[in-house]
Amino acid sequence: MTGSERANRTSDRDAGASDALGLALIAPAALGLAIVILFLGRGVDSRATVRVAAETGAQAAVQERSPSAAVAAAQAAASAMLVDTATCDSPRVAVDVGDFRPGGTVTVEVACSVSTAGLELIDPPSGETFRATAIATIDPLRATVGSP
Repeated sequence: MTGSERANRTSDRDAGASDALGLALIAPAALGLAIVILFLGRGVDSRATVRVAAETGAQAAVQERSPSAAVAAAQAAASAMLVDTATCDSPRVAVDVGDFRPGGTVTVEVACSVSTAGLELIDPPSGETFRATAIATIDPLRATVGSP
């Protein structure tokens, strides 16, 4: 075996070790980046879900003819939108029917926290709470309970 053959064999072994070391250093960083992206995606999804749930609840409420039915409809509709615990943890729905009359308004506020379940590797901050408020107008020509 000549000296150049020995040098080639040694450099091939060094290149393989170098590739393995590079992979060992890059793989955890790539995994951490993927988990951070997942957490940020949950935040975006939570924000959108809260907004849609508030709008859905307000629209459901203005279809009813009494304040109590409006509250029940708004809570049911908004809660139905908030069933994914990965997106929305501990949802809260508040309905204001203080101006429930033809031409009046119904206000629905929805709040929930982003779940951090499954993201323990990056130790994310405890779930941020997102809030959304939607106001819907009751049709001015709509009959309500107690109106003429």
